[in-house]
Amino acid sequence: MHKVTIIPRGVAALGMTYQLPTEDRFLLTRSELEDRIAVLLGGRVAEELVYGEISTGAHNDLERATELARLMVTKYGMSERLGLATYGEQVPLFLKGTGMGGERDYSEATSRTIDEEVRAILDRTHDRVRGILTTKKALLIAAARELKRVETLEGERLRRALAGEGVAEEVPR
Repeated sequence: MHKVTIIPRGVAALGMTYQLPTEDRFLLTRSELEDRIAVLLGGRVAEELVYGEISTGAHNDLERATELARLMVTKYGMSERLGLATYGEQVPLFLKGTGMGGERDYSEATSRTIDEEVRAILDRTHDRVRGILTTKKALLIAAARELKRVETLEGERLRRALAGEGVAEEVPR
């Protein structure tokens, strides 16, 4: 993570988490993709743990996590149940029969399996994130307090907050 802010951005984002790649990457492993999904699910899981309720705040993160999981299953051959084959896109209902966007190249049964596999990746990763954040809940709350106080954390200050080190003394008065 490079930067976290609670300052609203644009029309829909009430805050953002920015990640910088450590290097240019063209290939990603399954575990790296699952870690990216875990980061995307972090805010939603934090809401569940801290507030005991969820909001619409994670909408975009959930879309992106679902898309990554779907790519893992349909394009990258990362599903044991579906094997090494890749699967085309489903045509949105409003385009069916128009010839636009191509036709689905797999059966209804395969479509159900794809959905089940995507769901399994998301559920498994959700459980993993829940375990991590449950274990580190005190740190999560302390970092959130600091973020609420200063609105943006980045660089070394962010790393220190995530490590549980106090950063309040660095704020100019």
